Amino acid sequence: MSRIFGTDGVRGLANGMLTAELAMKLAQAAAVVLGHDRATDGKRPRAVVARDPRASGEFIAAAVEAGLSSSGIDVYDAGVLPTPAAAYLVADLDADFGVMISASHNPAPDNGIKFFAKGGRKLPDAVEDAIETQMGKEPYRPVGADVGRIQRFSDAEDRYVVHLLGTLPHRLDGIKVVLDCAHGAASGCSPQVFKDAGADVIVIGAEPDGHNINEGVGSTHLGPLKKAVLEHGAHLGIAHDGDADRCLAVDHEGSEVDGDQIMAILAVALKTSGKLKDDVLVATVMSNLGLKLALRDAGISIRETGVGDRYVLEGMREGGYNLGGEQSGHVIFADHATTGDGVLTGLQLAAQVALTGRSLKQLATIMTKLPQVLINVKGVDRNRVKGDAVLAEAVLQAEVELGETGRVLLRPSGTEPVVRVMVEAADEQTAESIAERLAHVVRSELALELVSDSL
Repeated sequence: MSRIFGTDGVRGLANGMLTAELAMKLAQAAAVVLGHDRATDGKRPRAVVARDPRASGEFIAAAVEAGLSSSGIDVYDAGVLPTPAAAYLVADLDADFGVMISASHNPAPDNGIKFFAKGGRKLPDAVEDAIETQMGKEPYRPVGADVGRIQRFSDAEDRYVVHLLGTLPHRLDGIKVVLDCAHGAASGCSPQVFKDAGADVIVIGAEPDGHNINEGVGSTHLGPLKKAVLEHGAHLGIAHDGDADRCLAVDHEGSEVDGDQIMAILAVALKTSGKLKDDVLVATVMSNLGLKLALRDAGISIRETGVGDRYVLEGMREGGYNLGGEQSGHVIFADHATTGDGVLTGLQLAAQVALTGRSLKQLATIMTKLPQVLINVKGVDRNRVKGDAVLAEAVLQAEVELGETGRVLLRPSGTEPVVRVMVEAADEQTAESIAERLAHVVRSELALELVSDSL
């Protein structure tokens, strides 16, 4: 059987790949690996379960909770909450592990299951592999008083809101903000916490019906947010995705502020307050070169990782750093969270507007985004990228040509015969020209050999 865990849990079409039967088997296996195998106090293990508002989340959550409780796990059902809230509550409750049921920014028919270990941390590959191995074994089936119980985690949202408010460096009184909740998991808690922080809040995309999550709204569709910010004369707008683990923003003029710009603003703010560990930001190789140049001028260095928030988290843990993230808006504050938190990020960004008295547009000028061109070269052998001498020479030539005003990144896809050619330069024309040139070399050098059908 191929590995069912992807880069962020198990994800697929609900009732297609992701069935109730699979959800129960995953839960039963996780009960052993994350619960009983790690229990040390002799008490029955405990797990927090939360979900986003997809209709399929209802039956998947029921299957997960049945699998856990039938395997001797006490379940705390937190209902509809953001992914980072589930992670926080695992730590706050001192539970043995947590389960989040969500497909993040994917459309409503999809769903997913991800697990958090004790402390609210994402699972390493080895633990995911152990869960998959356990799925092939007989489940643990206690009887009588040893079966688990399921109870409603009635104050889950309140605990999360209080936690978020405690992170604020400055209240938001006098700040008007538009929140786009993507008809997702933050539809209740995000407006609540911004109001409690003192902001004047206008809310869009906060009417989940089980089928409209991410549909034309949220961080993947910023048009409605831009329109609302301009209509209401707001200071800024904040957009979440379906499970609210990311945040993108819009300034008062309706211009997008992406994850790189958000990280630049927050990194400098933390450095100024003496709270940025070792004056380091952890970001992926896809972050704009403008971020690195801006932070270098501010006395902040960047540690680069592979693409994906799990790799950012690994880099942060290895170095003990407390701020990291991705261009897509996953921002991780290790002092307050164990994963990307879009509500937390939005609060911190709005707090900087309130604290400094500067507009988000002004704050975002700390970095200049260099033109970035990305070409996906299809139908090539991605496994030969590192070993091709002609391609290496072409990349070296391009890097010499760009100097410090640009960069080149060639990245093979992990799932399909595609090589991604990314070029940044001081101007769009140069970036496009060099990217096209390198894409041509990739096509010529790495073309897949066609197998003839003739005999």
